[in-house]
Amino acid sequence: MDQPRLGEGELLVEISLATVCGSDLHTLDGRRSAPAPCVLGHEAVGRVVDLNGSANPSLLGHRVTWSIASSCGNCQPCRHWALPQKCDQLFKYGHAALDDGSGLNGCYASHIVLRPGTFVLPIPDSLPDCMIAPANCALATMVAALEPFSTAGRLAVIQGAGLLGIYGCALLKQAGWERVVVVDKHPGRLELVPLFGGEPAHISARPVVDLGSVDLVIELTGSPAVIREGVDLLRPGGHYALVGMVHPDSLLNVTGEAIIRKCLTLRGTHNYAPKHLLAAVRFLENQQRTFPWRQLVAPALPLESIDDVISLARSSAWTRAAIRP
Repeated sequence: MDQPRLGEGELLVEISLATVCGSDLHTLDGRRSAPAPCVLGHEAVGRVVDLNGSANPSLLGHRVTWSIASSCGNCQPCRHWALPQKCDQLFKYGHAALDDGSGLNGCYASHIVLRPGTFVLPIPDSLPDCMIAPANCALATMVAALEPFSTAGRLAVIQGAGLLGIYGCALLKQAGWERVVVVDKHPGRLELVPLFGGEPAHISARPVVDLGSVDLVIELTGSPAVIREGVDLLRPGGHYALVGMVHPDSLLNVTGEAIIRKCLTLRGTHNYAPKHLLAAVRFLENQQRTFPWRQLVAPALPLESIDDVISLARSSAWTRAAIRP
């Protein structure tokens, strides 16, 4: 690869491992829009091989992960609302046009250029690539979604046993929640749930929790069809965390009356702030021997086999398929 000319404050990172997020599959399937052509991929880990200008020189040579977006630090969301992930000038890796900047904007590549305003985090050697790569999307997003529920609770139901659901089990159990029940329509996806502290529940099986008894429901399926059941499960004063429906086909079939009469709180989470990525990596560092993290990511295939990687990701045989350039 010809060395790109770096702009002020930019970093050049050589990708060591990237994983396929469900949002990339949605883009490929046309469920969410993205400019074309572009380089997809935003879950990754790599090593800083060059930098320019005001970029932190101590990062050179270090293995790092980074926030999925850069933000300006000066707009209303950044300075006053504590939502840098909603920055007015947000640039999101893996979702940008090829002619935007260097073009090295995504992680399904040998290198990526990180812009100023990107949170870059050095990674301890004790954490393998396969644990870190999904942390800068799936795990950090779950940390953000569960931030209001970090203290011990009684009963939580997670709708969806994909990677976010598995992370949700681990985070809630380590926070001291008594029971975490995970519901999914695919029996194979539920096999990992007990290994991460949860109770598996097939969607067609007899309910393992009573209606109106649940403190917290977390939607991770991406399907609005589950919302009615989630509202029914919640106790009065319960909380509903909405995370998975990041696409236009997400009209909710629920009445305002159902929410009001039960005094429910609904909270949406999209992406995360740098503090959530930092907390995600610290969580992995502290819990690296508590859970079988290596069972979540498939053995990596080379970048030249990207079609096979995408097929593996679609198969759901693993919670994440991986690419090693």
